[in-house]
Amino acid sequence: MTEWFSNLDFLSKLYWSVATVGSLVFIVVMIMAFAGGDADDLGDVDTDIDSDAGAGFHFISFKNLVGFFTIFGWSGIACIDAGLSTPLTIIISVVCGLMMMVIMAALFYFINKLSDSGTLNYKNALDAVGEVYLTIGADRSSMGKVSVNVQGTVRELDALTDSQTPLKSGTIIKVVDVTSNGILIVDHTRKPIEPTLTEYETLQQGQNNLLENK
Repeated sequence: MTEWFSNLDFLSKLYWSVATVGSLVFIVVMIMAFAGGDADDLGDVDTDIDSDAGAGFHFISFKNLVGFFTIFGWSGIACIDAGLSTPLTIIISVVCGLMMMVIMAALFYFINKLSDSGTLNYKNALDAVGEVYLTIGADRSSMGKVSVNVQGTVRELDALTDSQTPLKSGTIIKVVDVTSNGILIVDHTRKPIEPTLTEYETLQQGQNNLLENK
């Protein structure tokens, strides 16, 4: 193995070294990324293209640079084996490396977007109607819990109230505000929650009223 490597020319040695080291680091980075770790904690310089959604599109990062050098090395080896000239080999390997950076940046961008979409945003609880689960003290004297539907899921969240009377368990409430640390401010619903009558039930109710009047 050592003799084979020593017999290579400088460009081949360069590409084989970059490809080998890059592949090993790439495997470690991918394992860390998909196992829940953050490979960028190893040190990166991020160039962000920020979207309105808040998720950054990281083009220059540690993960992406590892991907660049890995594909740069292997594409260069492929070009040398194909007998291409040195300038053409360098151009193709650089282009392939940059394409890999774009692919990886897009991949992790969409993974982060999917992750962010599942994160609870307490502001989405505003105006939601729910029920007191644990009694809430009057005038924010003690914290309780309420069950409300937020982002399509019923959740039990901490809550306070400005009401001058305690909100006991089972009280129907409405979320009127959310504090900066995610505590809901709730109050009694101003109108009772009643089931909506169907057209058939409305007609039936009207007929019953007519019979009663007769």
